[in-house]
Amino acid sequence: MTKKIAVLPGDGIGPEVVAEAVKVLERLRRDFGLKIEMETALVGGTAYEAHKHPLPEATLKLAKQSDAVLLGAVGGTQWDTLPRELRPEKALLGLRAELKLFANLRPAILYPQLASASTLKPEVVAGLDLLIVRELTGDIYFGEPRGVRTLANGERQGFNTMAYAEHEVERVTRVAFEAARKRRKKLCSVDKANVLETSGLWREVVIRVARDYPDVELSHMHVDNAAMQLVRAPKQFDVIVTGNIFGDILSDEASMLTGSIGMLPSASLDAANKGMYEPIHGSAPDIAGKGIANPLATILSAAMMLRYTLSEPSLADSIERAVSKVLDRGLRTGDIHTDGMRKVGTAEMGNAVVAALEK
Repeated sequence: MTKKIAVLPGDGIGPEVVAEAVKVLERLRRDFGLKIEMETALVGGTAYEAHKHPLPEATLKLAKQSDAVLLGAVGGTQWDTLPRELRPEKALLGLRAELKLFANLRPAILYPQLASASTLKPEVVAGLDLLIVRELTGDIYFGEPRGVRTLANGERQGFNTMAYAEHEVERVTRVAFEAARKRRKKLCSVDKANVLETSGLWREVVIRVARDYPDVELSHMHVDNAAMQLVRAPKQFDVIVTGNIFGDILSDEASMLTGSIGMLPSASLDAANKGMYEPIHGSAPDIAGKGIANPLATILSAAMMLRYTLSEPSLADSIERAVSKVLDRGLRTGDIHTDGMRKVGTAEMGNAVVAALEK
């Protein structure tokens, strides 16, 4: 049965890196029997320029009708002055909410070839393989009420609401426990239960869900300590589960353990494993159009799509092996380049991965 993929290149370097992931998928369709069809649509700032909205109805309809979404990145300084509801980032939040993508999976794996590219000592990060499971549709990014109000003294005050219902915590926690069962059977729940009522409830629910997973070792850590531990001793972690804002920050921190944010893919899943797949990096407008962006995070996001939504784990493995082979050959984009390696551009890196694919 042919699966449909919505391809949303987005803004900045998004179209450049997505084009390389599409090359990989086209090769798998042509030579490896992958049954897919792809359709492209505008999203983010480019969609605003064409349709005066960052998430046009046609794009949202395509995303809902597709089995998976491959997203580049959205945003750019030229749209920073737009009303908040029309900024490119609203498209990302809208897709997550409309598609009910509540669980964000962000692996942080250090390829051995890139140990010297990390800013941490090799002995601290060598062998790193952790997974952050971030709740994606709740917390302070979506909580109501929110806004800017004027106080009695005439001063303006911004306010947002951090909120979680029990079912929101339970469903993402179960995703994390299931992931831990397939790995090293260790789960660390990150919160701020010592000062936040929201986190107090979060911890209670996690402990309750843990009763169904006696084979997984559960621990708890406050977010400030977790941020420190990720830099001090990151290999102590297997799977981390946390809320939306904490996960946003910690996953970006974890990305630098691997040498570059350009190496980290992500998957955002609903209850049926339909997903949106994207690199965790932004649109990087400062290098857009220069052909130097690292496409590997987007290519690895396509591998995650094959594994989680399209049920093609062997093809996902093929992509990951191809990326490793290319790194073995010494090819590096600028963000992961070190002395003695060969610096290449976006397209050359993508072409190398395509050429390295083996059945």
